[in-house]
Amino acid sequence: MLNLRNTIIAAAAIAPLAFTSIAAKAADIVDTAVGAGQFNTLVAAVQAAGLVDTLKGEGPFTVFAPTDDAFAKLPAGTVEDLLKPENKDKLVAILTYHVIPGKVMSGDIAGKTMEVDTVQGSKLSIDATDGVKVDEAMVVTADVEADNGVIHVIDAVVLPE
Repeated sequence: MLNLRNTIIAAAAIAPLAFTSIAAKAADIVDTAVGAGQFNTLVAAVQAAGLVDTLKGEGPFTVFAPTDDAFAKLPAGTVEDLLKPENKDKLVAILTYHVIPGKVMSGDIAGKTMEVDTVQGSKLSIDATDGVKVDEAMVVTADVEADNGVIHVIDAVVLPE
């Protein structure tokens, strides 16, 4: 009787895990950023800019994602100002400057320097000869994969000219 009871308890304990893994969908760029917990400012900005659906789209996208600490390095009041509805175009330009089309993994650029076209339309400078530098930001974590692209975590917000 004890074995039957233990079997029932064990089955009840693992059943939710089994069904969760079957129904689970890989996370997109936005869900991956939300789940990481260090991109709250970026996610709020993406929402304010109306870019959530785009970054949840098919992609693939490569996103150089500034952390909350990176946004905190901006002058006081900058983020709050950018989140105002009247500054939406400027916010969209800054955020889309952090995105390049396609899925570019760190191995694709290792040892190279290049300029790449951003979704915003300007060129982004990448130097992967000693670590990876994106304009003036350093990549602190590379190759965070999502089902519609990849995130590279950066330590500063990069701004288009």
